[in-house]
Amino acid sequence: MRATSSGTAGVTLPADDKILITREFDAPRRLVWEAWTTPELVKRWWHARRGEVTVVEIDLRVGGRWRFVMIANDGTKVAFHGEYHEIVPTDRIVSTEVFEGLPEGMDPEEHASLNTVTFTEANGRTTLAMLLQYVSKADRDAVIASGMEAGLQDALDLLEEVAASLR
Repeated sequence: MRATSSGTAGVTLPADDKILITREFDAPRRLVWEAWTTPELVKRWWHARRGEVTVVEIDLRVGGRWRFVMIANDGTKVAFHGEYHEIVPTDRIVSTEVFEGLPEGMDPEEHASLNTVTFTEANGRTTLAMLLQYVSKADRDAVIASGMEAGLQDALDLLEEVAASLR
């Protein structure tokens, strides 16, 4: 099932609890990886033109944690964190993702997704694939309904600009 036909990234729903995002970048894998995993570079693309990134913490090791915080243009704090489960440098990252802004009374950790990000290079171009697995269809559908795709498209466009600037 296809969730979108717009933007530079493809967004599909391969199962009731999953979202698959794929995007090709005009940059080698090592540069896309560097832009994805280096805090000062993440600050340049993660905001998706919707605010200012104020915190990027990346402890890139199995068992290490990450946290990104942005103050959106409307003043809202947007924060996510997670833990790394698997890291294969320049190839694959598996981590949890927890949205810190769930309504009062909801335990954010109970609604964490498990994200598998792969980086594949061919002819100097990199395909990034993000498989997001949620605990339920309801959680997956809530993420889709949140408008995440528009921000994702813009963030990935900026990610490509950052990766290309590293040449």
